Amino acid sequence: MHAALELLRLLPLLVLSYLEALARLLLPPRPKSVQGETVLVTGAGHGLGRATALEFAQRCCRLVLWDVNQHGIEEAAAECKSLGATVHTFVVDCSKREEIYRAAEKDHQIEQTFAVNILAHFWTTKAFLPTMMKNNHGHIVTVSSAAGHMPASFMLSYWLFVISFSSSKFAAVGFHKALTQELSALGKDGIKTTCLCPIFINTGFVKNPKMRLMPILEPDMVAKKLLEGILINQKMIFVPSSLNIFLFMEKILPERALAALNKLQAIQFDKVVGYRNKE
Repeated sequence: MHAALELLRLLPLLVLSYLEALARLLLPPRPKSVQGETVLVTGAGHGLGRATALEFAQRCCRLVLWDVNQHGIEEAAAECKSLGATVHTFVVDCSKREEIYRAAEKDHQIEQTFAVNILAHFWTTKAFLPTMMKNNHGHIVTVSSAAGHMPASFMLSYWLFVISFSSSKFAAVGFHKALTQELSALGKDGIKTTCLCPIFINTGFVKNPKMRLMPILEPDMVAKKLLEGILINQKMIFVPSSLNIFLFMEKILPERALAALNKLQAIQFDKVVGYRNKE
């Protein structure tokens, strides 16, 4: 009886939530201003990190750029400065928590994949979240992948890479959701969270990626979508947005149909740059 009453009390909140969602759909939120904000961008020397840094530079932010490649980060800093941004650069290997805390050894391939794709989020958040919570202000972006929601099969020779990559991306989505929930429970509504989940991005990490049903994305396009989402405090950003359809289908289609759809997607690539298959 008590449980039934509790469920009845939830009904008004459920209705209100749907009304709010409908209002947001019909009346898109006004983008917030990030001018003058301090923005830390990891992996800023190349690919999506670099494109994201340039997007923030155009909005007159104070940038702190991290990357393991000094030459790449210096080039990125020069581009950002040419746009009028104040920039500070640090050579940091984000797979090593020791370097994050003060700005080891290299791990095996699986450990390295998890170190970059998920553990770096833990160490970086641990380093900066206390101050953000004290001020109840800030925005934390978790970079995951479409593979963090619906893993796909690749070529057999890369099965170990695929499993570790997809697993780490699932972990990143879980990190984002758990962090969002904890901040809400603590009443830290001034700290916003966003999770970016794109498909293949043409960053050079994999060579010659191909997908039958989806385009291969360029870093600057993904960075623009990311900034748009950040400015309206969007929780989960799928690029392209049509990924939402595939996620919905994954929830309603039987396993055999999902396998056929995955096969139809025909994801292929020549190799993973820097990855060496180990028996």
